[in-house]
Amino acid sequence: MSSFSRRSMDVSVHAADASAAATEPALPEWNLADLYAGMDAPAFAADMEKAAAECEAFAADYRGKLDAMLRAPDASQRLFDVLKRYEALDDLLGRIGSYAGLVYFGDTSDPRRAKFHGDAQEKLTAATTHLLFFALELNRIDDSILDAAAGQKPLSHYKPWIDDLRRDKPYQLEDRVEQLFHEKYVSGAGAWNRLFDETIAALRFKIGDEELPLARTLNLMQDADGARRKAAAEAVGVTLKANLRTFALIANTLAKDKEISDRWRGFKDIADSRHLANRVEREVVDAMVAAVRAAYPRLSHRYYKLKAKWFGREELDYWDRSAPLPDTPTQTIRWDEARDTVLSAYGAFSPDMAKIAKRFFDENWIDAAMRPCKSPGAFAHPTSPSVHPYVLVNYQGKPRDVMTLAHELGHGVHQVLAGHNGALMAPTPLTLAETASVFGEMLTFRKLLKAAAPDQRRAMLASKVEDMLNTVVRQIAFYSFERKLHAARRESELTADQIGELWMSVQGESFGPAIKLGPGYETFWAYIPHFIHSPFYVYAYAFGDCLVNSLYGVYEKAADGFVEKYFAMLSAGGTKHHSELLAPFGLDARDPAFWQIGLSMIEGMIVELEGMTA
Repeated sequence: MSSFSRRSMDVSVHAADASAAATEPALPEWNLADLYAGMDAPAFAADMEKAAAECEAFAADYRGKLDAMLRAPDASQRLFDVLKRYEALDDLLGRIGSYAGLVYFGDTSDPRRAKFHGDAQEKLTAATTHLLFFALELNRIDDSILDAAAGQKPLSHYKPWIDDLRRDKPYQLEDRVEQLFHEKYVSGAGAWNRLFDETIAALRFKIGDEELPLARTLNLMQDADGARRKAAAEAVGVTLKANLRTFALIANTLAKDKEISDRWRGFKDIADSRHLANRVEREVVDAMVAAVRAAYPRLSHRYYKLKAKWFGREELDYWDRSAPLPDTPTQTIRWDEARDTVLSAYGAFSPDMAKIAKRFFDENWIDAAMRPCKSPGAFAHPTSPSVHPYVLVNYQGKPRDVMTLAHELGHGVHQVLAGHNGALMAPTPLTLAETASVFGEMLTFRKLLKAAAPDQRRAMLASKVEDMLNTVVRQIAFYSFERKLHAARRESELTADQIGELWMSVQGESFGPAIKLGPGYETFWAYIPHFIHSPFYVYAYAFGDCLVNSLYGVYEKAADGFVEKYFAMLSAGGTKHHSELLAPFGLDARDPAFWQIGLSMIEGMIVELEGMTA
């Protein structure tokens, strides 16, 4: 089943503004009827029953028979037919799971939705237990036999999927152990994930006479009023601290759960399982992390020193890190303006790209309205190739909200273009999954910057630099924090204070001396969903941003055929390694110099900002 990919950049989650809502039509909410008409829809119940029966039938038909099948003269055709059936079943399971998840994330406080989602997850886990044998049994087949069949038509169609499957072979366990891991997910890691989601959604942060949900509270840390920013930051610290034992227990439990799984499977490094899932080599990630950390002084330290100067200070309090620049007029962008801006930017690059993105607006594939217990942040979810993706944002009307919309629509376009590969090969590794999203942001930013008046240019450049620092520097700091946390958890359980110390150590290193991290900030790790749902996911943002910066540099040189190559890259889905996809652009992520291209683009913007204040 497809996973939900969230964007989390500390204060880049947004809330709907009541004043904006009063001056324009209601923000759109998605129409999930393309999946199912409702939680009690007969079609949903029928598909759940069908999926369970199909999973059992698939196991009955093929368990223990794959080796003999692949030794038959028509092995290529026979395994192709089996994989077509397996793929159709995967698509159905994806449709069911996607619907249950999207309904739940629309209001995580609703007990009926929570039960619906939990029941669906339990039934899907029980059904898919019957499918575990398939990958395990295929991977026990002799390489020469499987390679021979996969090298012939029609099975060669699935060769990329088979090659990916073989990469997992060294880390797979005996069938019954795999079954145990699979079945216990619902009562183990899955349950802790759910506890985190429901706890976060239920929290309220007291600011004056108001009690606000997390998204709206974090949004106030971008408010023009410094007192409001401080009040919001302190409210986050107070409320998280009051719930820190719960968050520390969740983090400890999930880190231990991962350590057990990694040890049984034989992963050597803490993040190796994520690298394997991302189909990226450890040395490539290590080179990127080293390059970004080495660049802290000339990027984040340098920029925040400049920003403190704009505020007439030597250092900024942490709640001022994302503050709008002094004397910058507040700008509210209507939803229709945001839509037109993104579609226009996409259309200038490629009319086909804009045409795909427009369907998200026209056919209600976007949920943009802010509701009290709606999932915070933003994501694009591909569902299954037989349907279409959905996008969730929390739109307030700020320029950064427009960037978030452009980002998630980039994901959506990518998912649509990759869908033709089918349920097994459409999913893209995380290292490449951020390509279209960050590229879409860059297109939108460049369009807005080109049209900006001279007095708006500094604010726009500063905002973009901050977004890029959040995407690159901050996410690598998150990755460093996770590494420290998981390494320490292998030695013993961690107290909430110990986790806070680890958090503060990486934050201080990444921000530099111009950001003052005061009391309360040590709790801010507790609300980052990636640490809970997808350990070590965060480096994919930095990978994607640096990759796109390099890619955009190629585009700016107006190389012939760029758009065609770009669409080919997105359309490949998960069928090619990152080295194959970047080669047509003359780029290679394995080259240490590759990362300097993207980092230099950020540095160039900072230099331009310094020139404006000279």
